[in-house]
Amino acid sequence: METTEKDILRGGQFLVKETKCEDVFTPEDFNEDQLMMKEAVTEFVDREIWPKKPEFEKKDYALTESCMRKAGELGFLGVAVPEAYGGMGLGFVDTMLVCDYISGATGSFSTAFGAHTGIGTMPITLYGTEEQKKKYVPKLATGEWFGAYCLTEPSAGSDANSGKTKAVLSEDGKSYKITGQKMWISNAGFCSLMIVFARIEDDKNITGFIVEYDPENPNGITMGEEEHKLGIRASSTRQVFFNETVVPVENMLSERGNGFKIAMNALNVGRIKLAAACLDAQRRTTSVSVNYANERIQFNTPIAKFGAIRQKIAEMATNCWVGESACYRAAKNIEDRIEIRKNNDKDSEQQAELKGVEEYAIECSILKVAVSEHTQNCTDEGIQIFGGMGFSEDTPIESAWRDARIARIYEGTNEINRMLCIGMLIKKAMKGHVDLLTPAQAVAEELTGIPSFETPDYSELFSEEKNIIKNLKKLFLMVSGAALKKYGEEIEKQQQLMLAASDILIQIYLAESAILRAEKMAKKDGEDAAKAQIAMAKLNLFHAIDVIETAGKHSIISFSTGDEQKMMLMGLKRYIKYVNMPNIIELRNTIASKVISENKYCF
Repeated sequence: METTEKDILRGGQFLVKETKCEDVFTPEDFNEDQLMMKEAVTEFVDREIWPKKPEFEKKDYALTESCMRKAGELGFLGVAVPEAYGGMGLGFVDTMLVCDYISGATGSFSTAFGAHTGIGTMPITLYGTEEQKKKYVPKLATGEWFGAYCLTEPSAGSDANSGKTKAVLSEDGKSYKITGQKMWISNAGFCSLMIVFARIEDDKNITGFIVEYDPENPNGITMGEEEHKLGIRASSTRQVFFNETVVPVENMLSERGNGFKIAMNALNVGRIKLAAACLDAQRRTTSVSVNYANERIQFNTPIAKFGAIRQKIAEMATNCWVGESACYRAAKNIEDRIEIRKNNDKDSEQQAELKGVEEYAIECSILKVAVSEHTQNCTDEGIQIFGGMGFSEDTPIESAWRDARIARIYEGTNEINRMLCIGMLIKKAMKGHVDLLTPAQAVAEELTGIPSFETPDYSELFSEEKNIIKNLKKLFLMVSGAALKKYGEEIEKQQQLMLAASDILIQIYLAESAILRAEKMAKKDGEDAAKAQIAMAKLNLFHAIDVIETAGKHSIISFSTGDEQKMMLMGLKRYIKYVNMPNIIELRNTIASKVISENKYCF
């Protein structure tokens, strides 16, 4: 049956509309081709990358380049590239899957892969002319050439549009001369092509250019030395200097002044792909930690039997599983939206993809923040399970911890993304794409009404949890609605309030995604078969409520006073209330027992 626009939620609408478990896509829904792709990618990583982790940690940049070429030969670099330009032309879920499973062994290769296939190639496939695509994309899809993305400058970090690199039109009008400095450029040491952003004259917005690079004929391009970094040590990262680098006018990407838009849309895709790229790192970290805990004997007992270790294993596995649930839910929404757009005669294939991803920019930012933080926590707990050995370079855990740290910084810092997801939600509401006003007014009326004292029937699986999710959405609308009423358009200056609001929004999306995935599994396979998954969904919701209660309380007491404050604090208490509080230790033991008995992340 063909998916229509009415069948799927728009970006951000998860907050005001109910989603049925049958309407979400989960990893259990991978088809045969996707499972074969997952197997092929995993086999490549286990053969070519995982055994060579120590070499990556010794800053073997040539090894990273070599592995990238092998990935190109196997077609992995061209998964998202249309077939017309030498790629596989697969859907968004498939590209997420490849990004996920190819990225878990080392952050060095993950960064090289992500920079090349995403921001190094995608701007041309999405914004390039037909001539540009035919000339460059096939080389990038096969790994004959590698791409880099030159946006960041010493004075322009999060404020991407403030770059000082200049592009000056030649007297004959046939070329531009680019002069400036870029930093933190991934793949700089072995790239053949760069997407470079520069400002023409005093334009308000930057412009994108496709710049070829040949070390034998540098054309005014010089490279700094390789940066020495905390993690991703074998990812080539250099400064790039342009001194009147000549670029033909036909190598302008899209239109003059469109660079900022290109950069922002590339980052939207980059954010959800980065979330996917953090998942397999958690799976592998959990697996090696469980292996060690089962083998490490203390007091004549494997440490995996100790409650303190079981708690860590349960939490690590839960966070990874929840991240998977949310990532693939959003990926399928994006894929469906792209297909709807493609079937719309007004949209070209490129416009369909751009608008499909842009529609879910809120979810992309949510996922980038949540999964990157899960990964840092997972690797940190992995070190703790290994104890003193975890601090040693002889184990794979310390490098995983160092690699994880960058994920909270690139593709926009987590602080920027937290504020972005709230800012974008407000903009969608103002455009009428997400109706926040009507449900917010309903919540305000509910707060002044008399609450029901009847005990609901919560005998059905997840009936209470789904009601709590509904209430948490009301809580978000209550707090954000009151804050917006007070500050109006000035709300964006209240960064700490926006950060707190984003914490609530993030927890709602992830908790709902996990519950829907577990419910879908239980309906299909039975509750007994989905016992551990049900436990993970419940455990995650319990933690989500803690985060939301803190963020909500901090917000309410920061911007309200008197009766309004008292009413909202009472509302907060009402909306986080459980009737049947879950036994958290029992839930953790259910999850840990499953993972420990299988000696790996097994979901």
